[in-house]
Amino acid sequence: MNFLPSTLRKLPSVIVSFLICASALRAEIPDNFKTENLLAWCIAHRWDSEKRNPDARADLLHELDLNRFVYNWTKKDNPQFEAEIIAAQKHGLDYYAFWNEDEDAFALFEKYGMTPQIWKTCPSPEADTEAKRIAITVKRMAPFAQRAQKLGSKFGLYNHRGWGGHPEILVKVCLELRELGYDNVGIVYNFHHSHQEMQKFAEYLAHMQPYLLCINLNGMADKEAVDYQTKDNMILPIGTGNHEATMIKTIIASGYAGPIGILGHTEEPDVALSLRNNIAGLAKILESL
Repeated sequence: MNFLPSTLRKLPSVIVSFLICASALRAEIPDNFKTENLLAWCIAHRWDSEKRNPDARADLLHELDLNRFVYNWTKKDNPQFEAEIIAAQKHGLDYYAFWNEDEDAFALFEKYGMTPQIWKTCPSPEADTEAKRIAITVKRMAPFAQRAQKLGSKFGLYNHRGWGGHPEILVKVCLELRELGYDNVGIVYNFHHSHQEMQKFAEYLAHMQPYLLCINLNGMADKEAVDYQTKDNMILPIGTGNHEATMIKTIIASGYAGPIGILGHTEEPDVALSLRNNIAGLAKILESL
């Protein structure tokens, strides 16, 4: 029995085979790039002109089919921090990671049985040799790695430009911390803080891959190629740059299956517009690949 549609049965078999294979390839979006598995990052407070409360933020993520998020915490968030956790649980959202460190927040994680990843910017201390800078950085990061380990959480060294954000330094600090017994340490790599590295991204990705906890995407363009609204960080919607498609293709080809994040932080003041633009831009790139 022939189950092919009549329109396909009329075509030569070689063309039918090609169309079936092409259709299968197009359908195979890696799981970590599917919208429902993306991490929403930079979505609270300073990035959101609408100043959504925890329930409204959870409603937005649910509406966009985003099931996981990272919370960018500051001390002023503490009065509503428990409400954020409750709203996430009520809406079935995965409170995946927490940027920064705070004992009040950690106490609430323990109260609710949560073990989100803890992300902390890897610093760039001054010293006269790289070895000394590594040692200083490891000493600064060790207490945070230890606290995360006590919580049962992964600890992510977060790149934010500068010496401490370079892939080779991130790997060295990560390995030093693991040597001290902090096997929960990994790397969180952000496109939007890595413009100087994008020409060698494939090389750096291979170097970091065994330790990666998350990759956060961004539109990546040469500085002269776009009129930046945020010139310091060069933050653009995915799909509006001229390098991110190649970088995303490199990630997929590498076999990296870990979390992928998108930003609620672009030139748009409303986090909803930023997330929608990034979802649409990523979908367009995946379709083209």
